[in-house]
Amino acid sequence: MRAVLGLSFLASALAFTPGFPYGSEAVRGVNLGGWLVLEPWITPSLFDDTGNANIVDEWTFGQLQDRATATAALTNHWNTFITESDFAAIKNAGLNHVRLPIGYWAFEVGPGEPYIQGQLAFLTKAITWATNNELKLIIDLHGAPGSQNGFDNSGHRISFPQWHSNSTNVQRTDAIIMTIANMVKNNPTNVPIIAPLNEPAGFDGADVLTVTRQYWFDSYGNIRFPFGSSQQSKACVILSTEFIYVIAHLLGNTVVLIHDAFQPLSFWDGVLTLPDQGVAMDTHIYTIFSVPEVQMSQAQHISTVCEKAEDLSTFDLWLIVGEWTPAFTDCAKYLNGRGIGSRYDGSFPGTSSTRVGSCTGLSGSASSFSSSYKTFLRQFWEAQVITYEKGQGWIQWLWKTESGTGEEWSYQQGLAHGWIPQDPTDRMFPDVCG
Repeated sequence: MRAVLGLSFLASALAFTPGFPYGSEAVRGVNLGGWLVLEPWITPSLFDDTGNANIVDEWTFGQLQDRATATAALTNHWNTFITESDFAAIKNAGLNHVRLPIGYWAFEVGPGEPYIQGQLAFLTKAITWATNNELKLIIDLHGAPGSQNGFDNSGHRISFPQWHSNSTNVQRTDAIIMTIANMVKNNPTNVPIIAPLNEPAGFDGADVLTVTRQYWFDSYGNIRFPFGSSQQSKACVILSTEFIYVIAHLLGNTVVLIHDAFQPLSFWDGVLTLPDQGVAMDTHIYTIFSVPEVQMSQAQHISTVCEKAEDLSTFDLWLIVGEWTPAFTDCAKYLNGRGIGSRYDGSFPGTSSTRVGSCTGLSGSASSFSSSYKTFLRQFWEAQVITYEKGQGWIQWLWKTESGTGEEWSYQQGLAHGWIPQDPTDRMFPDVCG
């Protein structure tokens, strides 16, 4: 009887109350990409204006030009690219979440690392702006020491990621996650989720996946026990009223959003599936980053995403599609990296023989898009929203790009030009998935 009462009290004491009703209300949001972590395709002028073709990411932005010049450019960008008016517009569009990418270098920079700091003040502003506009903010660690994927959006474009192969890199990342968790531990209402790492390169093999899996477990402790984690391991072996009281006061209410590391969802079956539902899975769905994908017809792009509904609806964690786009080509300038072309038009290295067609009218300024193209963007947008709400919902990549570039990706431009509805529940093509 004492054991039964103890377990009952344990369940009550450890009740998890996240700042949003995940599991019963759909997540609908956008990413604030390109703001606190640079990406050349989102703001190409920042890179073009340097006059140096070797500046391809935030690492080289600080490394290969005058420090004062780089700092001034970044400071102006942080002050102007996203402001509170963007948060108000996101709220007015009927959305409830924003996901904010930020790099590790905002928190600490090691010897020899050329990053320029100053982002933390804008993270603080973002929390305030989200709060003022009744939006839920997800803090997403988008770049880790050594780079977790080698992409420019990790801060450092390199041929092979090094984060997982150096224990110091991982330890530094753990410490940063603890810092973030401590910043927001008393504010789960406005910052309900921390994503401990964006897109680790699981496609690079078992070594990456082994380190990533352990890192997810460590991040669970670091995020869910922000008031002190030294007692975690004892929670499984000690059961007393006094100890339950201590554990209950160590636990926070922040959700841990882990990424699938580019693996099938089935790879993660049973991982961190815990009674308190304090963990969610982030999956990113794009259909444009390989030759076979850009060769698909518009109808095939739609059917490809529609067919994911069952996997999304049956996964054993809350499942959020944290990145996706209505774009069906990789035509946006610098999308594949500064100085790298497009698979769609055959300018990507090694794809001249598999060229699909011209990128003219498919990227750049939305004012150049034909009515038929915008109709397709609306169909593809609706197909994805309908499908992703079979899980816990979606966060589109992204809210805005620099004017005149890659606007097929922009939620802001989609609203202005009609391929995204002012109310995200409105449907022109409710049967698009058949």
